Amino acid sequence: MNSALDKSRIDWVDIAKGFCILLVVMMHATLGVEKATGEPTLLTGFIEWAKPFRMPDFFLISGLFLASRIDRPWRGYLDSKVAYFAYFYVIWLTIQFAMKAPGMIAADGAEATLLAYLTGLVQPWGTLWFIYMLAVFFVTAKLLNDAPKAIVWAAAAMIYFAAPHTGWLLVDEFAARFVFFYTGYWAAPLIFRYAEAVAKSPLALVSAALVAWAAINGLLVANGLAFAKGLDLWVSYAGVAAVVAFSVILIPTWPGRALAYCGRNSIKIYLAFPLFMGPARVIALKLGSIIPDWAASLISMSAGVVGALILAHIVNGTRFDFLFKRPKAFTLSPSRQSTHRPAERIAVI
Repeated sequence: MNSALDKSRIDWVDIAKGFCILLVVMMHATLGVEKATGEPTLLTGFIEWAKPFRMPDFFLISGLFLASRIDRPWRGYLDSKVAYFAYFYVIWLTIQFAMKAPGMIAADGAEATLLAYLTGLVQPWGTLWFIYMLAVFFVTAKLLNDAPKAIVWAAAAMIYFAAPHTGWLLVDEFAARFVFFYTGYWAAPLIFRYAEAVAKSPLALVSAALVAWAAINGLLVANGLAFAKGLDLWVSYAGVAAVVAFSVILIPTWPGRALAYCGRNSIKIYLAFPLFMGPARVIALKLGSIIPDWAASLISMSAGVVGALILAHIVNGTRFDFLFKRPKAFTLSPSRQSTHRPAERIAVI
């Protein structure tokens, strides 16, 4: 495969991740405004429309390149797939708790707040549940590496359809998401071939197919069929396929380049956007007589994304770059060959 095609493969992946991280931040921004006002916004329908594929796409893409890493020795694998995510989870759990602690202490007391923090080390907490589950999925895939992939996928699908609601986020989200992560790993060659086929297809044909899918997805969401067990998995897969096609046709465009940038920095955005989204929402809602609620949602969304990117840029190379760069002290016994490597930046997932 030539270098241009290799680059295209990476480009659409970055665009898809960028698109999905914006959808995730938009969801949180919109739900925050709706909670504060007690009323839905004009964005509510769009948020629901994207629900079938928003997180499935993120997890599926996270598994796309696992085949090149899964056969690594356990120590190196655990370092890059567990210790790596655990470091950023604990750092940002602590930061988010520090922001919320005064209000939590006032409402529930210091002991309950401390217990909530300690529980967050075991029970995935807040917006950080995504990176917690990624570590779990990478370990699960490694443990099942010798099992037939079709059987693993079938088991994951059965767990998905069982849809346990235990109240324990680790169990519930594993059941709801692992099938997509494993699909990304197992079906990666097929997915890349599909993306190549889209790239070679007439733009008008792909665009028409996307419009048709968007309409059908909207109808399925509106009547609840998109979330009906037995059908929801396939609706999600269709949505992921649409995101891949959408990302491929955006490669040569400036929106595509902007989304690719967000995609390359998606984990930085995911970690830091709550720091800026909340304050921006408070300010935007104070302008309620001037701007509508949906605009307040977009303002807080934009503040979350742009603020996270600016923060990552500002701290780079400073004493605070541990926010987005794992120091060597927090790696698992590096080998002699890697002893002198620099601190590890947040990787592209």
